This record gives sequence, C-alpha cells and structure tokens, in this order.
Amino acid sequence: MAFLEALSAIGEVAISKLIDFSLDKLASSGLLQFATEKKVHDEIHNLEKELKQIGRVLDDTEERQLKEQQVKDWLIDLQNLAFDVEDVLDEFVTEIGRRNLMMERRGSSSKRSRLNIPYSFNDVLFNRDIMSKIRDLTAKLKDLEPQRNKLELRMTDFERPTRLEERPQPTSLKIENHVYGRDKDKQTILDLLLKSDDERNFVIPIVRMAGIGKTTLAQLVYNDASIQHNFHLKAWACVSDDFDVFRITKYILQSITSKPCNDNDPNKVQEKLQRELSGKKFLIVLDDVWNENYHNWTILQAPFKTRTQGSKIIVTTRNHGVSSTMGASHAHSLELLSDDDCLSVFAQHAMGARDFEGHPSLKEVAEKIVRKCNGLPLAAKTLGGLLRTNVDLHAWEDILESEIWKLSKDQSSIVPVLHLSYHHVPLHLKRCFMYCAVIPKDYEFEKEEIILLWRAQGFLQEARDKQCIHDLGHKYFDDLVSRSLFQVSVNNNSRFVMHDLINDLAQSVAGEVCFKIEGSQQISKHARHLSYIAEDFDGIKKFEGIYEAQHLRTFLPLRLSSGFPTYHLTNHVLTNLLPNLRCLRALSLEGYQIIMLPDFVGDLKLLRYLNFSQNRKPFLLKRCYNLEKLPSEMEKLVNLCYLDIAGANKLESMASNFSMLTNLQKLSIFVLGKEKGHKIRELMNLSNLRGELWISKFSCAAECLRLRSIKVELFEIVDCEELWSSRENNWGLLTQSMSPQYLRISNCPQLVSIGTDEEREELMQLKIPSSIVSMRISNCGRLGKLSTTLHSLTLLMTLVLFDCPKLTYLARSNLPSNLKVLEIEDCKKLQCLLLDEGEDVDSNSACVLQKLNIDSCESLKRTNRSELPSTLKELQISECPKLESISQEIQDNSSLESIDIEGCDMLQGLPQGLNKLKHCNSIRIGSCSNLISLAEGGLPTTNLEVLRFSSCRSLQAFPGNMQSLNALKELAIWNCPNVTSILEEGIPTNLTSLSIAGPNIWKAILERDLHTLTCLKSLSISNGCPDAVSFPQDEIEVTLPSSLTHLRISDFPKLESISSNGFRNLTSLQHLSIGFCPNLKTLLGNNMLFSLLELKIVGCPMMGERCKRDNGPEWSKITHIPCVTII
Repeated sequence: MAFLEALSAIGEVAISKLIDFSLDKLASSGLLQFATEKKVHDEIHNLEKELKQIGRVLDDTEERQLKEQQVKDWLIDLQNLAFDVEDVLDEFVTEIGRRNLMMERRGSSSKRSRLNIPYSFNDVLFNRDIMSKIRDLTAKLKDLEPQRNKLELRMTDFERPTRLEERPQPTSLKIENHVYGRDKDKQTILDLLLKSDDERNFVIPIVRMAGIGKTTLAQLVYNDASIQHNFHLKAWACVSDDFDVFRITKYILQSITSKPCNDNDPNKVQEKLQRELSGKKFLIVLDDVWNENYHNWTILQAPFKTRTQGSKIIVTTRNHGVSSTMGASHAHSLELLSDDDCLSVFAQHAMGARDFEGHPSLKEVAEKIVRKCNGLPLAAKTLGGLLRTNVDLHAWEDILESEIWKLSKDQSSIVPVLHLSYHHVPLHLKRCFMYCAVIPKDYEFEKEEIILLWRAQGFLQEARDKQCIHDLGHKYFDDLVSRSLFQVSVNNNSRFVMHDLINDLAQSVAGEVCFKIEGSQQISKHARHLSYIAEDFDGIKKFEGIYEAQHLRTFLPLRLSSGFPTYHLTNHVLTNLLPNLRCLRALSLEGYQIIMLPDFVGDLKLLRYLNFSQNRKPFLLKRCYNLEKLPSEMEKLVNLCYLDIAGANKLESMASNFSMLTNLQKLSIFVLGKEKGHKIRELMNLSNLRGELWISKFSCAAECLRLRSIKVELFEIVDCEELWSSRENNWGLLTQSMSPQYLRISNCPQLVSIGTDEEREELMQLKIPSSIVSMRISNCGRLGKLSTTLHSLTLLMTLVLFDCPKLTYLARSNLPSNLKVLEIEDCKKLQCLLLDEGEDVDSNSACVLQKLNIDSCESLKRTNRSELPSTLKELQISECPKLESISQEIQDNSSLESIDIEGCDMLQGLPQGLNKLKHCNSIRIGSCSNLISLAEGGLPTTNLEVLRFSSCRSLQAFPGNMQSLNALKELAIWNCPNVTSILEEGIPTNLTSLSIAGPNIWKAILERDLHTLTCLKSLSISNGCPDAVSFPQDEIEVTLPSSLTHLRISDFPKLESISSNGFRNLTSLQHLSIGFCPNLKTLLGNNMLFSLLELKIVGCPMMGERCKRDNGPEWSKITHIPCVTII
C-alpha cells in the first residue's frame, strides 16, 4: 500500500460528526413546527432512523477500511451522501430562520403557533419540498444497505474502545549509533539533570512533533556516562497512548530491580517502588506520553514523593498539554535538523558513512532528497534506509521524483507515526484538522482566519452553553498547536505553518473532500472545499476543471504576498462558476479588483463567511482617511469583535456609549475627544481588548494611567500636541505597565529625546519599556537626539525614524545593542551616521546591524569613513543628494546580499571590493548623475542575480567580467547613454529578464544577442527605434524568443502596428504592455496570443476607440483576455 493510500482512509471517522449534526437538525423544534403535514413528519422520522442505523456500524468500519478496499469505498459513498444530507437540512433550517424573522416583523408568530396550520400557499410548497428531498435522501441511504450487509458490518449499541495497532516500543538502549545535530540539545538536558536541584525542574519534558527525534535524544542522555555517575537508579518506561498507572509502575519497578514483578495488587506494587526509590537519587524516563489527565499523573507520582533532592523525570511527548499536566516549569522544544545534519543522517543510513566521499556523484541528488525531509531525522533515516548500499544514480533520482509518499508501510516508520498523530486527535478536532488540507504547503496562516473558516463550516457547534464560539475556536486551534500539527512560523511569530509531512497527512485523511488547484490534478465532483494560490492574473484555464464540483462549500483564494497587491480574476468565475455553487459556506475573493458585489451572492443561502477585502481582517474600515464620524447607534453592535479604522485622522470622537462594545478584541484607534464622557473610562470597560491600541488627541498623560490594566502588543501615541506631564514621566509608567512589544510615536511636537537624561528633565522625554522589540518615531519636530539609555534595551531590534528635522547625527553608542534594522527617512538635518559623538568607529565588534535604510536625508554627507558593519545584509540609500561616500572599502563581507542606491547625485563611485561580496545577489543603482564608473575589480560573480542601472548619465563603462556572471537572471539598463562597453563581449545568455532603453543598445542587442537568450521570460524595450512603424520591424525579420511570458513596449513615436510575424512563436506570452505609441492603430491578427492574460495600453490615443467593447474593430482580438486596461 503506497504512503498516501495507507493514510487516505483515516479521515472518514468524521462521518459520525456529519450524522450527529444532521440528527440534531432533524430533531429541531423549528423544522418540526414548519413541517406540519403528517407525511412530512413520517419522512423526517424515516431519515432519522436510517441515520441512526448507519451510525451504529461506523465503529466497525474505522479499522477495516485500512485493510479492505470495499469497506473504504462504501464509506466514501456514505460520506458523500452525509454531506448531501447536511446541505439539504442546512437549507431548510436557514429558510425556517428567515421565515421566523419575517413573522416576527409582521407580529404574527403567536397566531401562527395557535393555528398550527399552513397560513399560505408557500407553506404548502415548503412542506412538499421538505418531503420530496428528505424522501430522496432516505432512499439513497437505503441503497447503501445491501452493500453494508454484504460487507457484514457489525452494529453496536455503544461506542466500543478503539483497538490500537501494535507498534515497536522504544527502549532505553541507544539504538542510534550515529546521531547528528543534537549535541547542544543533549548538553542542555544534561545541564538540567546534573546542575539544577531546583524542584521546579523535577520533570523535564522534551516536546515536538512526531519523527523529530525526541526518543533518540532521551536515549542519548540516558546512556551518557555522567548519568551513571550521578544517579543511584535509573529506569525507562514506554508509556504510549494507554496511560495505565499500574502497568507503568510495574515497568519502572522491573527496570530498577531487573526482576520480574508478578504482583497484581496496584497498592503493593506502588509500595515496593517507593521502598526502592526511598533515599535514592533517581532518573526515570517516561517515553511517548499522551495523558493529560492530572488525576492519573498524581497517582503515578505517589511513590516519588520520598525522593532525594536532584532526582529527575524526563518525559517525551508531542503535546505541550502533557507538560502542563505534570507541572513542568519549562519544556525543551526540539528543533528541526539543519540540512547539513539531516544529510549526515541520510548518508549514514544510505552509505554507512556521514558523507559522500566514496560516492561523490550521488551527493547532489542526495542534497535534493534531504531538502524534502524538511529537517525531520525520521524522514532522512527512512529514505536513507530505503537506498542503503544502492549506489545506482537512477534509483536515487527515482526516489527524488517519487518523494516520501512512495514508501510502503512496512518499509517506513513514518506512516504509523503520522497515523498515530491523527489517531490520537479527539473527534471534535479531526474535522478541523482535515479541513486544513486546503492550506498549501509553506503557506503561513493566521489563527483568526482559520477559526473564522471553521466557524463558517459549522465545526464549532459544540459551544452550546454560554461559552463563546470564537473562544472555542481558539481552544481548538491551540490544541492542534500543542499536538505539533501546527507550528509557529520562523518568519513571523504571529503566523503558523504546517510541516510538509503534516500537510500530507491532512490531505490524505481529507481525500477528495479538500482540493487545492495545483499542477494538472483533476478535481473530484464530490469535492467540498477548494483553495488555490491567487496570482496577479487568474484566467479561464485555471478553473476549467472546477465546474463539475457543484457541491463546493469553500472557495478560497490565498495570497502569498503580505502587502496589498491587486489581483485580476476572469469574469467567467463571477458569471458562470460561482452562481452555481449553492452549497457555499465560505466565499473569499480577497485581493481581487472587483468593483461591485455580484448579485448572485444573495442566492447563496448557506453562506456564513464572505470576504471581498484587500487584507485578512474580518471587519474592515481600514484606510478610511475621510471618515469623520462613527454611526450614532454603534453601541448596538454588541457582538463586534474587530474594529479597524486606522488612518481615520479626521475622526473627532468615538460614538456615544462606546464602552458597551465589551466583545471588542481589537481597536486600532481610540479618539478621546473633548466632549464629556469620551474619556479613558470608556476604554477601561473593554476588558477583552488586546492586540493593538492607538491613543489619539488628548492633553493629559496622568489620566491615561488608568489604562495600566490593559495589555496590548502594539501601543501607538498620536497627535499629543498639549502633553504637559513630563516631570512625572507618566508615559514611562504607562508603557512599562502595558508591556507592549511594538511602540509607535507620531506627531508629538514637545518630544525632545527618546530615552531619559537627568540634565534635561524639564523637557518632554519618553522612557521606553524594556519589552519593546520594534519602535517607530515620526513627525516629532523637536526630537534632537537618542539617549544613551537606549543601548540597554536588549530586545529592541527594529528602529524607524521618520520626519524628525532636528536630528543631526546618530552615534553608534546611542543605538540599542542588538539592533538589526535601522530605517531613517526624511530627517533633513542628519549629516553623519554610525559615529560615536562625531568620531569614526572602525570596529564592528559591537554592531549586529543587518539592514540599513536611509531615505530623503538631504544633508547626509557620509556614513562610516572606513567600512560598513560586517553583519550588514541589506544596504538601501535613496534621495540623499549630498552623499559623497558610503565607505572607503568593503572588506570580506560575508553577509551583504543587496545594494540599492537611488538619487545620490554627488556620489561618484562605489566602495572598493565589490567583487569580494560572495553572497551579494542584487545591485541596483539609479539617478546617480555623477557616477562615472563602478569599483575596480569587477562585480561579484558567484551569486549576483539582479543588476540594474538607470539614469546614470555619466556612467561610461561596465566591468569586463559581465560574461562571468553565470548566476545573473535580471539585467536592466535605462537612460545610461554613454554605456557601450557592455556590448563588446555580449551579455550573459542565462538571463530571464532584460529591460533596456535607448536606440543604440536596442539595435546592438537585436543584431547580436537577442536570439541567444533562450531562457528569457520578460523583455522590456523603451525608445528602441524612433523610426519603426511596426514591432518587431518587418524589414529586420526579428523573431522574439519563444520563452517570453511578459513583454513591454513603450515610446515608439511612429509605431503603427504590432507585427504578427514577430509574435508567431510566442505561445507562452501572458502579459503585453504597450505605452506611449501615439500612432498605434492595429494589434495582432485574430486567433493570436490566446495565452494572453493581461493587455495594458497606455498613451495610445487611437486605441481607446478601436478597442471599444462590442463594436471596436480591434475588440474581437482581445475579448478573451481576463484583464484589459486602456488609458
């Protein structure tokens, strides 16, 4: 059985939830009240009876489906039918709710109840509709009965315990002879065992996902020589899923005494163990613990109470909840292996050595295989074992292509590990986890967006008491995190990811229920949830196979970009696809440029989640710059959880009785106002507030001290023009007590210093809390310096200074010691940077700066005279017209990855040593009118991928090593009229993007280089030929590279037509842009460029009329294109 097939049947146990929810709806008083005819009641009871019969055989199918294909097929049929039942019942319940609301408005509900008869012809039709659809569902359920009987599925009157598959139990013996990448982890655990007698460290949990090596680490520690010398006794017990206190106690006793224990009295066994442990220092390992029952743990640890100080228990578990249950103060979270260590594990199991010196030809493919293991040693071990002693390169390549899911169950321990990870998830979480199969691999998701989607699908219906549904969603999500099924993203600790193997697990248990548009896979007509990565232009072809899946409940485009890009969607989705998806619960068209809400949305009766926003916020008033007043009766929105009105600078006050919105969890801005009643006390009642808080327009900081009980991550101080309480330093007290991580200060004209200096106590200074990780200061007209006290803020890693006109210099001694990002913009008087009180600093030992961004500092003349910080990765300098020098030389900088310089007219050259930047992948230079040449020695050849020069009119020559730039992918040369030497040796043939402006360069490339650029994807030509009337010019007979997907043409003053001859081979072209060609009047012929997704025409006055919808002569040529823009 293949890897995915071995798992694909696990998810069907969620059918029981579908049946439970359907039975609840059938029993609802609303349905029975409206179904007034006896025949309808009978049909409802028949369906209820069939569902209950089906539910009684589900226990027997759970294990049999893993081994019997016929049982699995029967379950899939049942699952599809169960979805249909839920859809129909949801439709009826929704309609009943609508009718009840209408009757309440008419004031006729009481009369309706007394009569208990249909009061309109519509009620008669409604009864018939119910009866017809329920009868049809019942018949389909009965059709499953013959196959159910043939399979001899056993009925149960109660839920029987699930029999678990037997699996090898780990022992204390160190079965791994070679372990890589765990030295630091091993030392950390040993230090906790040997150097800490703190009772809070009595239990030491090792926590993380399955397959990461928790047991292996415990074995390493357990067998270390220092353990033997420091502990009188040690014992190892494999606990597993069944936390049987008696069994575990016997294991520990037998491990300590090395004698069998035949006593069957639990009390006597515990007494024997207590006597053995009394007065001795012991180490016990409890491996693979799942139990979260505190009572069971209390009983188990009873014999340990007479322990000697320094005794320890190591626990390995996948669940952080286990750690809390056992009272551990800290859990050691095991990290994924690096690629190098993972390669060593793989090599050890594949070749019997830690490297590939004996078989160097296999190393490259081995590295690619290991990258697919994503740091999981178990995956590396399994794949290595599969290839053990096989040195056939083709066999290794087959594994690379087939990946891990091609492993059979008996060859790999990964399958039962993943099986067990899912098996031990409670039933109420299984639907939630299975639904996450819609999440693409490597997609970083927010907690809130997943909870909202769960809620839309009805997965949180267990919250039937006063418990908030949203809070229940948070609990479910946290449970999945604690089970290592979700992980915090390494890039952003507010987002989460699923490990690739866990993602495979989710998809395999979901089967055809969840579908992601990826590659050429075909969607099943039974699919219920659909997702895809949104692209700039989503055309017809992307959705060709989706029309068959008319029972979709989720339509979910997801964005990889974190900004606010605008996406374009073919009109066919809005007019032909979505209107037919009547079962949708969640519809998102987030980020698409859609002007009007389509009419069909009103027909989607089951819709619970609708997102047409430009970002991921469920309630959006963002970027509403002209908002002056909130609704007068806003206090009625008592369920409002999110209010985002950031940027509403014209807002003078909040609504009356704003404090009634007690469910608010996020409030991006709070305007105090001048009217009585709009003071801090309104804000104090919002006890659920968390996340972000923006305080605006007030005069007294002392009053704001009442906010000290509110805990927020981001605190923003805005428009505080009359702040007077400087001596009490109330802001310091306030921010310290709120413990924010992110602090923003804007438009505070009295602020003169960041940090505190005793000699300037009479002026407004701001004490910064030690919890701050990121700080932004903007529009503070009197700010002249940063205090030396900032150097002690060890957590502060990002500092942004914007529009502080009195700031003249930044001394390195004033910057936080661990600062990694420094951004300075629009500080008009700033003259020098990274100096200590006007003195050059040559040592980089104390600097960890990774990103330096300087923008619009018109007085800046220099940064360091000697050299840039050796840790710097990104250097960006723009619009600094007086900048003469960046630094004299770039030494062997092992970190610098990108250089971006724009608008520095006085800069004549770049630092020496550019060729030494072995990690540099991008150099962009623009609008540096006095730049004559690049540094001697040439450009970095190893990793340089992007090289852009624009408007450098004095630049005369490029280095002579252009042909050596083997990694170069993108080259742009714009408005550099004196550059000619680049053409002498030609340009690198591996380019994927070429952008040029100027007739001389264009002509030379046409004649010499264009035909050699077989990898070119993007081509942009501006001012290429002032006399050309067609493009490409017919007389030159130029054929554009067939690999092109993007083409931009601009500033051809005499251009009249686009030549079909030059475009014949462009079958992959998707984006065509034509700009500022005033004489253009003809596009390509009909049936050309069917692959085109976007056409943009700007500054071509005749084309607006010629491309007019329906009657323009060029319209028929472009009607198939999803996005057409003509300006």
